[in-house]
Amino acid sequence: MTEDVNETIRSGGDPALSIVVPVYNGAGSVGSLVTALEGLDVPGGLEVVLVVDGSPDDSLAVCRGLIATAKVPLVVVDLARNFGEHNAVMAGLHQARGRHVITMDDDLQNPPSEVLKLLGHAQATGADVVYTWYQSKEHAAWRNWGSRFTNRVADLLLDKPKGLYLSSFRCMSRFLVSQILAYDGPFAYIDGLILQVTQRIERVEVLHLPRAMGRSNYTIRKLVRLWMNMFVNFSVMPLRISTLTGMGLSVLGGVAAIFVTIEAVVMQATPRGWGSIMAAVLLLSGVQLMILGIVGEYLGRMFLTANRKPQFIVRDAWRSDTAAAPARQLAKRA
Repeated sequence: MTEDVNETIRSGGDPALSIVVPVYNGAGSVGSLVTALEGLDVPGGLEVVLVVDGSPDDSLAVCRGLIATAKVPLVVVDLARNFGEHNAVMAGLHQARGRHVITMDDDLQNPPSEVLKLLGHAQATGADVVYTWYQSKEHAAWRNWGSRFTNRVADLLLDKPKGLYLSSFRCMSRFLVSQILAYDGPFAYIDGLILQVTQRIERVEVLHLPRAMGRSNYTIRKLVRLWMNMFVNFSVMPLRISTLTGMGLSVLGGVAAIFVTIEAVVMQATPRGWGSIMAAVLLLSGVQLMILGIVGEYLGRMFLTANRKPQFIVRDAWRSDTAAAPARQLAKRA
């Protein structure tokens, strides 16, 4: 890894708030988002960090264009390829200087005005992280179902406080951010890292608006990848479940073997129940392959981590510290 960008920009003084926004297919909305954030009255000032995560549209050009007219300090980070939302957020956290850091999406479904409510709650309570929750979520039905499933599983795997909704619109303290940045592995999952560090967690209700344009960048494949990061990287529960499943089926297999032996001795013919035996064999074979797959997933991730698969790679980064100031290229992080 090369020199951290934070060391390059810290001399200008730390703002009260940094807002980190991963940008993917956000060319049509990121300009409106930044304009709205510029209008917020944040005591101590704010900065905005835009991380362009290998977006296939012209998001990078739009973000770079915003630097010339920015009314607040603005950082634009161009990642070498698409690394995923959580890795992009990690890249943004490495650039953020604020005493509190808010992460939010670029689609305007979280009104920028709610930033002040979120920051105020964090400052008033002294919590390490404040999550947002919604009375009504304006996502597609399958996305809402996926979110509920993820949160239910997180209750079991991550020691998450019951009822806490893991939203991407969250506010973190500088202490928490510094602890999260200690993780340099390739399979980042922000909420898992947060729950490993702290239990000083609050939540606040905010609005959730319909998507202004386009459609969600999350696909079923990306959600499955996110679930795997949670399952495998932040818990050994799948291995324990595999062990218990194997023990339970072994007991059932032993009982079935006794019955098959008795049937063969008593009937003195081709054993009846051939179909049930074959079904048991297929069931056990399937479970064995599933368990091997889980173990293989753990080993594969250990292999990729040991071989230093990058968490993210910054191609270029620029910062404007004052309104309409010329863009200044920052040090790269690889």
